[in-house]
Amino acid sequence: MELFAPVFKSFILVFIAEFGDKSQLVCMTLATRYRPWPVLLGAIVAFSLLNLLGVTIGAVAARWLPEWLVLVAVCLLFLLFGIQSLRENSEEDADGNDKKVGRHLLFSVVLLIFLAEFGDKTQIAVAGLAGVEPALGVWIGSTLALSATTLIGVLVGRTLLQRLPIHWVHQVSGVLFLLFALWAAVELLSVLAIIPVR
Repeated sequence: MELFAPVFKSFILVFIAEFGDKSQLVCMTLATRYRPWPVLLGAIVAFSLLNLLGVTIGAVAARWLPEWLVLVAVCLLFLLFGIQSLRENSEEDADGNDKKVGRHLLFSVVLLIFLAEFGDKTQIAVAGLAGVEPALGVWIGSTLALSATTLIGVLVGRTLLQRLPIHWVHQVSGVLFLLFALWAAVELLSVLAIIPVR
């Protein structure tokens, strides 16, 4: 049961943050030009590797750095991403048409998504969350979220995104990041014994 909370938190955070993001749009575009299942599988493999790297960095940082310092970093990162998401305009960079995909579609998609998303705000957020939550739960939740957004993008993305304005998704994502920043700030105050621990 201890694993459920970090899985749920990371799933919700990453799902909303990535919905309508460039990686989802790239997968949607690739799936319209190529067979959808290799695109989906390649994206899931890439996201699994990225999340593994992210939670490993977060868990190592949490082990070697003081808890208060990790919480400060997490709070600032979530605050930054929240503000950035709230400031995003509704025009998305759907540059997937210009991406080259070689003969080996699966490998090409893995490489494309891995390089495009390496160091992305979501990967950094996953690393930050893994610094204060169990890494396995964060990896499971974030990988499921990215798999779900990719599946939606590949199968029904165009129809859904025509009905739901992207800027609304960014606004919800921004609010969610700010709520996680507030959560990290409360945890920080508890660690510093400024507010009592419940």
